[in-house]
Amino acid sequence: MHVLVIGAAGMIGRKLVARIAADRAIGGRAVERVSLVDVVAPEAPAGIPAECRAADLSLPGEAARMVAARPDLIFHLAAIVSGEAEADFEKGYRINLDGTRFLFEAIRAAGTTPKLVFTSSIAVFGAPFPDAINDEFHTTPLTSYGTQKAIGELLLSDYSRRGLFDGIGIRLPTICIRPGAPNKAASGFFSSILREPLAGKEAVLPVPDTVLHWHASPRAAVGFLLHAAALDTARLGARRNLTMPGLAATVAEQIEALRRVAGDKAVALIRREPDETVARIVSGWPRKFDASRAEGLGFRAERSFDDIIRVHVEDELGGRVP
Repeated sequence: MHVLVIGAAGMIGRKLVARIAADRAIGGRAVERVSLVDVVAPEAPAGIPAECRAADLSLPGEAARMVAARPDLIFHLAAIVSGEAEADFEKGYRINLDGTRFLFEAIRAAGTTPKLVFTSSIAVFGAPFPDAINDEFHTTPLTSYGTQKAIGELLLSDYSRRGLFDGIGIRLPTICIRPGAPNKAASGFFSSILREPLAGKEAVLPVPDTVLHWHASPRAAVGFLLHAAALDTARLGARRNLTMPGLAATVAEQIEALRRVAGDKAVALIRREPDETVARIVSGWPRKFDASRAEGLGFRAERSFDDIIRVHVEDELGGRVP
């Protein structure tokens, strides 16, 4: 099987590629080679034939070049994050919407019918919310990023309905704890208030402790992608997009989990500095989900925030808190 990963240099993309290279199979099918694309050239993984190149999916002709080798499975992870999409209207639509449409059209023109896994977001939902949002709740996003992802979901459903590819869209929770340097996502503080203190550094908290949100670890996100790639989409019917399992937790609950894992010294490194812009964006996000449909299809996530922190310690800190 030939696998194409678009957005392979991002955090989730790198972890996904590493897992594919380690397993050399997805859903029982052997992976013989991978093609890795991002706006910066991804690193080739060890142990599997890989073609790596830098390309911008939103530029005319690039999508056609990406699918010219007729991949059997495509992971479409490429996007700019929520805060950047909100701040730069034109860039958000060019990359998150135009790039997606160019990819879908390139697949149609190539005449192949690959499996396609598209990363969407819980940002497709907008307030007012019920206590727990299920997959039947209407998509009325309150940000440009959420709107772009919602349009992508509709396109994926229509192209799949027409048999142009076999698509599945997975709405990711906020991924926490993200390793590395902070990005421009408005949700970045959910990771930084844990990641930085675990590394002995100060972190800024821009919202109240009462903010409730939906989370899953990077390890769980990779699991979602691989499970989606192996899933028989006949089980989805016409509803090709679904919300992934996660964990609803307040900022206060995050901090208490940090205290249990790393102690009071780590918690003392969190500095409260209210940011009205971030608080406004976050206030329009969904907080809790009923992901029973995805769970019934075999998708799994962590059950406690202590587990999410332990995943970070195991995967990024060598298994021990400094």
